[in-house]
Amino acid sequence: MKKSLLIFGCALAMFSCNKEGGEASGFKTAYVDTSKLSKDYEEFKDLESQSKVKMEEMGRELDGKVNQWKLDAASFQEEAKVKGPQWAQLKGQELQKREQELNMLQQGMMKQLQDEFGVKNDSAVSKMKKLIRDYGKKKGYDYVYGTGDATNTILYAKDSYDITNDVLKELNSTYKGGTKSEDTPKKEEVKK
Repeated sequence: MKKSLLIFGCALAMFSCNKEGGEASGFKTAYVDTSKLSKDYEEFKDLESQSKVKMEEMGRELDGKVNQWKLDAASFQEEAKVKGPQWAQLKGQELQKREQELNMLQQGMMKQLQDEFGVKNDSAVSKMKKLIRDYGKKKGYDYVYGTGDATNTILYAKDSYDITNDVLKELNSTYKGGTKSEDTPKKEEVKK
């Protein structure tokens, strides 16, 4: 049974490889380089810059507190010699507690950033997927594959099937609130 399925699968693969163009078995296909979209989509770029600005603001606040802690820790050693072991023990505990609080503050800030920008990023990804789906329907594609990240679904395709730039143009136009321009037909669409 397994051998017959394997033979059938190989025969099907060989048959489908003999088809020319983007319409294997009558299907119109294309692909999108998702890594290029995530790099060049304006909404992703804006989210990244907003995230960096917020991270820098939070970092400045944290840096001030860390610097004060470092100053206190540096003076602790000198003062411990003068004020004695009891004072040193109490002050050491206080410094450890402040260090833990700083670590918790840093973790809280990172979580806040992840929560805030994770939701915004997920929303941008959803918009991108919806636009690709709508674009595929509008252009009459049966399948639009994704490639370019760790979960590649395409190992090779002719460049003429790459609609990444068209989709990116439409994504950025939609994000900026611009009007959608009618795309020029792709090479395989012109031939048909």
